Amino acid sequence: MWMAFPGPEAFALSSLGFLWMFKSLDEAEDINIEAIYQDTLSTLIQPNCVNMIGFSFSFDMDFFTIFSILDKYKIPLKVSKRDKNSPLIFAGGPVITANPMPYVDFFDFFIIGDGEDLNLEVARLVKANMSKSKLEILTLLSEIDGVYVPSVNKNKPVKKITKALSECIYTPIISENSFFKNTFILEVERGCANRCGFCLASYLNLPVRFVSYGDIISTLELGLKYTNSIALLGAQITAHPRFKDICNYIFEKIKDGKKIKMSISSMRVDAFCPEVVRTLVAAGQKNTTLAIEAGSERLRRVINKNLTEEQIFNAISIARENGLKGFKFYGMIGLPTETYEDLAEMVTLAKRIKNKYKGFDISFGFSSFVPKPNTPFQWFGREDTKSLEKKVLFLKKELHKLGIKSQFSSVKWDYYQAVLSRGDEKLGGFILDAYKNGSSLGALKNSAKKNLIDTDYYALENYSYDKTLPWNFIEIKPGKEFLVAESKRLLDASNQKIGV
Repeated sequence: MWMAFPGPEAFALSSLGFLWMFKSLDEAEDINIEAIYQDTLSTLIQPNCVNMIGFSFSFDMDFFTIFSILDKYKIPLKVSKRDKNSPLIFAGGPVITANPMPYVDFFDFFIIGDGEDLNLEVARLVKANMSKSKLEILTLLSEIDGVYVPSVNKNKPVKKITKALSECIYTPIISENSFFKNTFILEVERGCANRCGFCLASYLNLPVRFVSYGDIISTLELGLKYTNSIALLGAQITAHPRFKDICNYIFEKIKDGKKIKMSISSMRVDAFCPEVVRTLVAAGQKNTTLAIEAGSERLRRVINKNLTEEQIFNAISIARENGLKGFKFYGMIGLPTETYEDLAEMVTLAKRIKNKYKGFDISFGFSSFVPKPNTPFQWFGREDTKSLEKKVLFLKKELHKLGIKSQFSSVKWDYYQAVLSRGDEKLGGFILDAYKNGSSLGALKNSAKKNLIDTDYYALENYSYDKTLPWNFIEIKPGKEFLVAESKRLLDASNQKIGV
């Protein structure tokens, strides 16, 4: 078996999810597994001996690299072109769990949800039935909760698997070759209770689950046997009921002479406290990231990011008083109901911060809104590209006047991300031609024309709440009724309607 990562080895070695999936299979004595990457030059298991290949699929554009890996080993890209001797090709990850439909032509089956235990169950079932035909094996796989087999259970509901965090997941391989060199990553919690209206990571991982304090500390000690560089991971890490205690534990070790470098994933503004900041500073961190998403309190209410300007300033004060040198703020443009007044308030906020906290380094990073399945904003289309590019120019110009650095994701690439995000099985020919013709923006545009795909329908159109969406067959809690109610509640906060 191969476990494949659609990116270079350095990124794979920094991907906690990929590494843990590999570890769970590698520890099984009856499974011979090898990790391969985009830049793998040679393999220990010869391609003609591989029975299964599992792909990690975390970002919409990963399909380009997945196709290139299959091509490299001369494996036909489409399921219909493979024979009985071809390995079973499957995929899992957030993109697949949210909506696998654009990719049904290319994978024999999909893992829907948390795959730590499911991958092992799947591999053992395949191994036990190697004498059977592919169709017989796929039929057996389709009976497992969390496995979607397009050729067998096309119209059958599939339950998303949610794993209890009975253990602390950690980096099983510490490497100098990793993008985060020699860093031990451990997962403190999974999911986010704040439920921003656009956030796939939040809704895909409900309910929020916390690793016990004791497991975190024992896992931390395991990592510190091998490296002094650690990273704590979680979508809402500071919501852990004992996060201050975790920070104090690390701080005391540093105070006692243990050299520790520590980083954490993006923090919430309203979770800032001296205990956390002093630990970050003692562990060598000079800057951190804060996601505020929108400049106006009105728009933050719409997206369920209930932060006040007072809380933002309070976080900066705590950070500065306890030794941090700067913040990078993350924002999003093109959110539902957004106006230029909201953008202007982002600029005004930046100006107030710069004037009040002279010498404190601030910068901004922006992406554009992409509607994601299984979120309250899944029914809302994007603004058109020209409109969003004007907003980018406005923010870039105004922040430049203030001497503040800003970075923006590509609005054009985000557009095609939205196409794939809300796509269906009709997109198979479109993505295949785009790959074959260069995996570029131009290739995507030309492929859409060739395959008669109305990309605006997927990316820009507002959908009605009663529309049957391609991913509706996936059973994800809290379910459609809750998402509709939440969507309407958030829109009511804006006093605006956008036609859904």
